[in-house]
Amino acid sequence: MITQIETIRSTRSLLLEQVKNLSIEQFNQIPEGFSNNISWNMGHLVAVQQGICYQKAGLPQLISDDFFEKFKPGSKPNGIFSKNDILHIKELLVITLDQLENDYNNLVFCNYTVWFTRIGTRVNNIDNGLKFLSFHEKLHSGTIAALKRLVTN
Repeated sequence: MITQIETIRSTRSLLLEQVKNLSIEQFNQIPEGFSNNISWNMGHLVAVQQGICYQKAGLPQLISDDFFEKFKPGSKPNGIFSKNDILHIKELLVITLDQLENDYNNLVFCNYTVWFTRIGTRVNNIDNGLKFLSFHEKLHSGTIAALKRLVTN
């Protein structure tokens, strides 16, 4: 499943390149018809990765509980994200993936709990989790691309 991790890494690299010149205001803007912004979507990618890979395997997350609560599925942006908040999210997009790859190679995801995605897909091990995570990353990257078009016009 290293290929799935590399796919996620590529998606995140493209995402970080895509948003590198946005202003703090653009990261925080919630266009009409949307319930979130670019900052929230980026933080959500980190939180979901931690939930799918670490929580489901009974392992401690690499992020704080506060971060997870702020970006978990079903949450919405609550306030303005500062420049430091955005830099922290960007950093987490890289370092949590590096740690995931290391942990995957060290076979730490052995006590994985079976769960079902919102669309009914059964996920019973880390490999299936990574497949779903790759899909999820691309879905939110598309949302971020749409948000970027709206906030830069």
